[in-house]
Amino acid sequence: MDRLSATFSALADPTRRALLAKLVKGDATVGDLASPFEISLPAVSRHLKVLERAGLIERQTDAQWRVCRLKGRPLREAHGWLERYRKYWEQSLDRLAEYLEKGSKR
Repeated sequence: MDRLSATFSALADPTRRALLAKLVKGDATVGDLASPFEISLPAVSRHLKVLERAGLIERQTDAQWRVCRLKGRPLREAHGWLERYRKYWEQSLDRLAEYLEKGSKR
């Protein structure tokens, strides 16, 4: 699977998006990340493994703690890919608005 596909596949799950949202605020232990979820710690670990394989996070061991850190590059690449389509749709909507505006003046 290419990196962009892995990124979007990892982002497809709401729990994984919520985990990333917590990591935007800074590094966190697996326990801290798991605390707001009503799922088991092993389930959270599986979600983190998907994020790690996609390159969205990295995990390091600090004494007895597993610390997770957000990695920005895959998200920047996904943003760049989406940005091209945003520009296309904005231009298309601008043309539609212009067309409708001209039609209403007749």
